[in-house]
Amino acid sequence: MLQISKFSIGVGDRFAHQARPQLRAFIKAAAQGADVVPVWNKSNREHTFVGSEPSSVRAAALAAVTELNWTKPWHVDADHINLDTVERFLAPSDFFTIDVAHFIGQPAAQAELDAFVARHPELIGTIAIPGIDEPLTITREAVTKTAGVYLAAAQAAGRIYRHIASRKGEGNFITEVSIDETDDPQTPPELLVILAALADEKIPLQTIAPKFTGRFNKGVDYVGDVAQFTREFESDLAVISHTIREYGLPANLKLSVHSGSDKFSIYEPIRLALPKFNAGLHLKTAGTTWLEELIGLAEAGGPGLALAKEIYAEAFSHSEDLCKPYASVIDIDYAKLPEPAAVAGWTSEQFTGAMRHDAKNPLYDRGARQLLHVAFKIAAKMGDRYLNMLDECEESISRNVTLNLYERHIRPLLIGK
Repeated sequence: MLQISKFSIGVGDRFAHQARPQLRAFIKAAAQGADVVPVWNKSNREHTFVGSEPSSVRAAALAAVTELNWTKPWHVDADHINLDTVERFLAPSDFFTIDVAHFIGQPAAQAELDAFVARHPELIGTIAIPGIDEPLTITREAVTKTAGVYLAAAQAAGRIYRHIASRKGEGNFITEVSIDETDDPQTPPELLVILAALADEKIPLQTIAPKFTGRFNKGVDYVGDVAQFTREFESDLAVISHTIREYGLPANLKLSVHSGSDKFSIYEPIRLALPKFNAGLHLKTAGTTWLEELIGLAEAGGPGLALAKEIYAEAFSHSEDLCKPYASVIDIDYAKLPEPAAVAGWTSEQFTGAMRHDAKNPLYDRGARQLLHVAFKIAAKMGDRYLNMLDECEESISRNVTLNLYERHIRPLLIGK
C-alpha cells in the first residue's frame, strides 16, 4: 500500500508558480534532520475559482521535484472531493481527502444504525485508553446518538473510497477523511465511534481530519484556549492509537489539521504531544503561500506594489461576495479595514507590515490579511497580467514563500527553536 510518511505538510499553490520555493523549505528541513513530505493540495472549488485543472498541480510539483533533485516522497492531494467532483482528480492525484461534510447529521437507515450498535458492544461501557487520564464511560444511548450523526457520513466515505479504488486500484493512493466541517468538535468517545464506523467500511485510512476546539480562521493564528486544545489533541492521538489496535486500521493512521497554516500558538503543543504517542501529523496549509505572493509583490515595489494595492482595493469593494463562502472560517471587523485610498499611499514596508503574519509588528492588520486570504479570485480574473507579474517579482516572492513555510511553519512545528 502506498503510505504517507510520518510527517507531511499540505502546501497549497493557487497559481502553480511556487512549487520550487515551497520545496526549498522542505530541503532546508531535511538538512536539519526533519523528514517532512510535501503534499501539493488544491480543492475543486479553488480550481473552479482560478480556472485551472488538477493536472496543473502535478505538473508544477513534478517540475520542482525534478529541478531540485528531490528524491524523497511527495504527493498530490485531491483536496475535499466527493463523488460529484472526484473524476477530474483521478489521474493526477495519489492522495484523496474525502469530504463527507454534507452527510454529517443525515440519518442512516434505522436497521443499519441498529446493526452498527449491535456489532460494536466494545464501544459501550468503561473503556480505558492509554494516554487518557480517566477511562471513557460510554452508554448505548451515546453510541446510538453519535452513530446517528456520523454513520451516514462514514458510509458515504466508503462509497467514495471504493469508487476511487475501482479506478486507481487498491493500495495505489492515500486516503484521508475530513470530518472537520461541522459545528462542534468531536469528543474522544465520538471520534472512537467514527473510527469504528470507518473501519467497518474497510477504508485503509491514513489520516483523519477532525474538528478541534477553537477557531481555525484563514491565515491568522488559532483563537481559543490553547490548554484545552492540547488536552483534546492528545486525547485524539490516544484514541487513534487505540483504534489502530482495536480495529486493524493502518498503523500509520495520523491526525490531519485543516486550516493549519499560521496557527502558531498551537505548534509547540502539537510538537510536544506527538512523541508521547509516537504519532505522525499532516498539516494542511494553503492560502499562506498566496499571501506570500502578495507580500513578495509589495516588497518588490514599483509595479508589483501597485498590483498588490489594486488587488486589495478590489477585494475591499467586493468583500461581501468574497467572504461569504468562507464565513465560518474568517472573523473580520469590516469597519476597521483600511480604506483603499489609504492603502494607495502605503510604502512597501507599510503594505508588507500589514500583511505579513507578525503579531508583534504594530503595522500588522489581522482583518486585511484575512480579506486578502480569500481574495485570490481577484488575481485569477487578471489572468496573464497577474501571472506575468509573479515572474517579474520572482526573487522577492520566492524568498518570502520559502522563509514563511520553513521558519514560521515547519521549524516551530517539527524542529523547535
